[in-house]
Amino acid sequence: MTHSYKTRGVCARGISFDIEDNIVKNIKFSGGCSGNTQGVAKLAEGMTADEIIARLSGIKCGFKGTSCPDQLAMAVAEAIK
Repeated sequence: MTHSYKTRGVCARGISFDIEDNIVKNIKFSGGCSGNTQGVAKLAEGMTADEIIARLSGIKCGFKGTSCPDQLAMAVAEAIK
């Protein structure tokens, strides 16, 4: 099942991904800094939901209170509730 998340406070507009047996796959960001969001998506691909949440939560982008990696962690946390 594909999960969609509308981001808040970052350049990317949204994130979509699948979770199968607690493994996060097919991560795609809409908008944002293309190189950075592609990099984050590739690095997080195949991680467990818990690992993504633990590693990416709380990362900030400049003076913003969040970042695209942090938003991915929030999206995954919401999806596994």
